[in-house]
Amino acid sequence: MKQEKKLEIKNKLGLHARPAAQLVQMIKQHKSEVFIEKNGEVVDGRSILSVLALAGEPGSALKFIISGQDSTELMNKIEAFFQNRFNEE
Repeated sequence: MKQEKKLEIKNKLGLHARPAAQLVQMIKQHKSEVFIEKNGEVVDGRSILSVLALAGEPGSALKFIISGQDSTELMNKIEAFFQNRFNEE
């Protein structure tokens, strides 16, 4: 099963090191493949360096492309993480 969704970065500091690490850890707990796209650049969601390289600034949007047996569950977790502003505010 494949899920695709664009999520906006709503916190004040953007997707900096701490939330990027939390995001990668969340992804690694699932079996699904995750790719993250920003401005045409697509990276592996399991790589902290690749996620940080996207430079997700506040107000920008990241498109998550998730495929695998637990893709719906993982997409819901990622969406909640973004909606909660990475649990920072």
